[in-house]
Amino acid sequence: MKVILTQDVKGQGKKGDLINVSDGYARNFLLPKNLAKEANKQALTELESQKGAQQYHKNQEELKANNMKDQLKEITVNLKAKAGADGKLFGSITTKDIAEGLEKQHKIKVDKRKIDLPGGIKTLGATEVKISLYPGISGTFKVNVTEE
Repeated sequence: MKVILTQDVKGQGKKGDLINVSDGYARNFLLPKNLAKEANKQALTELESQKGAQQYHKNQEELKANNMKDQLKEITVNLKAKAGADGKLFGSITTKDIAEGLEKQHKIKVDKRKIDLPGGIKTLGATEVKISLYPGISGTFKVNVTEE
């Protein structure tokens, strides 16, 4: 019997998968517990439309990420920090500081965990910062640190 899973079922598949199982397993376990629904014409058309909608949303997110990547190339975030005589900062500029600066100065909201900055910025001057926008798409922008 062909069924469409409505939830993840261990050993069978993930939500939205069309699988073929024995009649007894489907009627006695999957259907009564609402883990699956029978794969009739209506259910198959619903499944196709859901998958089409998911693909559309994925494409929109990817397009948005590409636009953001192009927009970020020309952005410079200016931050101020206390520094010693040789240009080393007391402490460091973290991803949280950069995300807040990006939001305040350019009205671009990003998650601080998406910013790739191992160790932080510890010196004055301009630094290229990489940010992950979407799986496989990353952009860069400049962070300019000046003394307070």
